[in-house]
Amino acid sequence: MPSRFELANAIRALSMDAVQKAKSGHPGAPMGMADIAEVLWNDYLKHNPEDPKWADRDRFVLSNGHGSMLLYSLLHLSGYDLGLEQLRNFRQLHSLTAGHPEFGYAPGIETTTGPLGQGFANAVGMAIAEKTLGAQFNRPGHTIVDHRTWCFMGDGCLMEGISHEVASLAGTQQLGKLTAFYDDNGISIDGEVDGWFTDDTAKRFEAYGWHVVPSVDGHKPEEIKAAIELAKQQDDKPSLIICKTVIGFGAPNKQGKEESHGAPLGDDEVAAAREQLGWPHAPFHIPEPVYTAWDAREAGKQRQQAWEEQMRRYAEAFPDEALEFKRRLKGRLPPQLSSEALIQQSQEKGENIASRKASLGALNVLGPQMPELLGGSADLAPSNLTFWNGAKAITPDDASGNYLHYGVREFGMGAIMNGIALHGGFVPYGATFLIFMEYMRNAVRMAALMGQRAIYVFTHDSIGLGEDGPTHQPVEQLTSLRTTPNLNTWRPCDATETAAAWDAALKRHSGPTALVLSRQNLPNQARTKAQLADIQCGGYILKDSDTTPELILIATGSEVALAMDAAAELETHGKAVRVVSMPSTYRFNGQDAEYREKVLPASVTKRIAIEAGHADYWYKYVGLDGRVIGMTTYGESAPAGDLFKHFGFTVDNIVAQANQLLGQA
Repeated sequence: MPSRFELANAIRALSMDAVQKAKSGHPGAPMGMADIAEVLWNDYLKHNPEDPKWADRDRFVLSNGHGSMLLYSLLHLSGYDLGLEQLRNFRQLHSLTAGHPEFGYAPGIETTTGPLGQGFANAVGMAIAEKTLGAQFNRPGHTIVDHRTWCFMGDGCLMEGISHEVASLAGTQQLGKLTAFYDDNGISIDGEVDGWFTDDTAKRFEAYGWHVVPSVDGHKPEEIKAAIELAKQQDDKPSLIICKTVIGFGAPNKQGKEESHGAPLGDDEVAAAREQLGWPHAPFHIPEPVYTAWDAREAGKQRQQAWEEQMRRYAEAFPDEALEFKRRLKGRLPPQLSSEALIQQSQEKGENIASRKASLGALNVLGPQMPELLGGSADLAPSNLTFWNGAKAITPDDASGNYLHYGVREFGMGAIMNGIALHGGFVPYGATFLIFMEYMRNAVRMAALMGQRAIYVFTHDSIGLGEDGPTHQPVEQLTSLRTTPNLNTWRPCDATETAAAWDAALKRHSGPTALVLSRQNLPNQARTKAQLADIQCGGYILKDSDTTPELILIATGSEVALAMDAAAELETHGKAVRVVSMPSTYRFNGQDAEYREKVLPASVTKRIAIEAGHADYWYKYVGLDGRVIGMTTYGESAPAGDLFKHFGFTVDNIVAQANQLLGQA
């Protein structure tokens, strides 16, 4: 039977060999954390390599994702479908073993971890999801949700500000099944971290309400096991295990130095490491006894079978709950969902209300039909209007609710939402002002990159929020969202389009959706049945002329009403004007050429786009002969009406611009 040291050396050897072959990568962290990983994966981690999506598996997150070969080695050795050839092709085109772990590439990768700290935040989200799902479905004598979340992280994760946000919330929510391992090796890319990172990490996490196990020797399995046992005894506190390790452990000339952090060790040093570690095997060769000792397939299969027997008994005792549990884990919408009916109802009501209030109305209708909705706001619920009638706050003592008060933690909220979505069983939505999207920008990008169904409610969408001034008035944010691949951004013009936006967001499984909503009231527009259906195309003809249009006005959000009024004024002077409402450029761009030509015919070159956002985005739709009435500067502090007039968002200005464009100034 191979020793623990030999089992850990298999990780070290695969990691340094793969990095050396790729001529790039980070061997130091995998070599330094190998002993911790060996103990965790062989003695504690509940998983089944033959079914990586087993619902009650433990979640393992490598937040210091630059050490990706640690995870790839673990997956390969324990029996996941990740062959040796994939490790040999580390960091190569079309390989499953990318430079940082990428969700959806290799089986067993729970989340994409590249930007430091976000993996830790995802782990917090996963732990919240586990606790909440268990509170909603577990019954006395029937515990079907009972797994842990484990996270590895390094100095960089702890230096990133997001770690403060999510660690604080995790402590507040008393996530007892979350355990993080801090790889305290004292080295980052620039060298010894003492020059720029002298936090007392133990005291910091204790202040958050965490259980901390300090000064664990990360190369002594018995100390690691003892620390994990202490962590498992904590029911009401997440645990941080601080492991002192040597980066690049085993490389005699580079261990403990920055040279082993982010570059190949070099052929000579790899050979020297083999000798020092007592690993005489050729590159990428793992002895059969080592493979056998690592193989987790049979144990995982037995654990899963035991859980499936639990599920069978649960289904007998609680058949309705069992069906609902399975539906939610599969991500299927409830059969009774009436989101399409909501669109029709919104049109019939014809309310002139802010789209943020229309969004609340949609939640009040859809929320009771979708118990998987898990909402929240970054301390702005009364302004974002996301705390609907059936919302119940999740608390440390009662996790059965459906709403998280994230506090002023926008970035943390976005990354936690990603963890919740990745865990499964929930559709997370989170809210803040559109301008504060900037704080959570990278988490939004990660949701789009991973194709996760997260819904962002961004209110106070323009200079129309008024007196708070340019620090709070978004200008370039809409362009930033719209140019993010795989993010569907909606800016609805009224209650009906808001309902349609929620319908689209809930039915989208391949990526996130941003709902950009107004503070001020918006008039509900009249529509035919055909126009109602066309909303989901992202852009559609809201008002047309009796003859071929000579001018097309394109608008979104609050500016649609201006476009409609301007069109009516122009028509009194004999102009043939079409108004196109384009709440979602993402959806419109995805339509076939025939539909896009029908809405924006190439023959009509006189076009004006109107939006109280950055102007540059719209030139792709208006062309060289068109104009854009938009923002090219930051805003000002004044009442909304004064601001719209000051920046040219008036019927008079649209009409004047149209007449100039048509050559009749």
